[in-house]
Amino acid sequence: MPINIHKSLPAKDVLEAEKIFVMTEDVAVKQDIRPLKILILNLMPNKIETETHLLRVLSNTPLQVDISLMGIDSHTSKNTKASHLQKFYRTLRELKNEKFDGMIVTGAPLETMDFNKVDYIHELQQILEWSKTNVNSSFFICWGAMVALKYFFDIDKHLLDQKISGVFKHQVLEPLNPLMRGFDDVYMMPHSRHSEIKKEDVLKHSQLEILSFSETAGVAVIANKNGRQFFVTGHAEYDRTTLANEYFRDINKHLNPKIPQNYFPDDNPAKKPVFSWKAHANLMYTNWLNYFVYQKTPYDINKIG
Repeated sequence: MPINIHKSLPAKDVLEAEKIFVMTEDVAVKQDIRPLKILILNLMPNKIETETHLLRVLSNTPLQVDISLMGIDSHTSKNTKASHLQKFYRTLRELKNEKFDGMIVTGAPLETMDFNKVDYIHELQQILEWSKTNVNSSFFICWGAMVALKYFFDIDKHLLDQKISGVFKHQVLEPLNPLMRGFDDVYMMPHSRHSEIKKEDVLKHSQLEILSFSETAGVAVIANKNGRQFFVTGHAEYDRTTLANEYFRDINKHLNPKIPQNYFPDDNPAKKPVFSWKAHANLMYTNWLNYFVYQKTPYDINKIG
């Protein structure tokens, strides 16, 4: 089944070129079916790229998924045209009375900044509080996971001595959790961040469990045992070239970045990166949609919360 998106969203052409079944809103409304309503709170600077990443991994499911995009009212994006945001994005003020089967909160390049110094932190906290009653299951990515862990469980992030960048091996610790269903014992996932969540801080909370861990990158996937919240410190949604684009961007800024680990063949940036995490990325999002959104959400969406 397809993902339902606005017919003029830039990601549509990219996904159709990849033979991904995309259905536009005007066609979807003619079908006698209630699609899953998924809200994406996109905090990344390059919003169009992130939209494409997430729509790609959400498409690999037999379920029909209706996508809505959410932005921050109290922050002006400098990297995405205002016309794009005005056309495709809504804010909490506009969405506060709606219910959603699932919500994804992206990362943001803010890992080195204190949460309270983020200009839109109060609005983001309002959204997190709103999600308790208006969203059935939430999926938080990288910085989004860190700010959510701080808000819901008072778990602090910790700055790293140097940025973690690369693709790392992860050990599945809880293979019986449905989010990990079908995973190999060891799988690959990209990370790109300056902060971490410490294992001992998570284990203090009986409501939480660590689903996977990397000896190099640390805590990777955390679940609220009630299935309503997942926190992923990496970027399973990244495509083949995302880490390369970040690396060359930092080179051009004269930041002297280290070559992403386990990414370029022979650590040679001139060579095409190996896409070693694609299957498990699709599986992670498919499992979330199936086991924690589709199977747990009420058919009457107004009963959520």
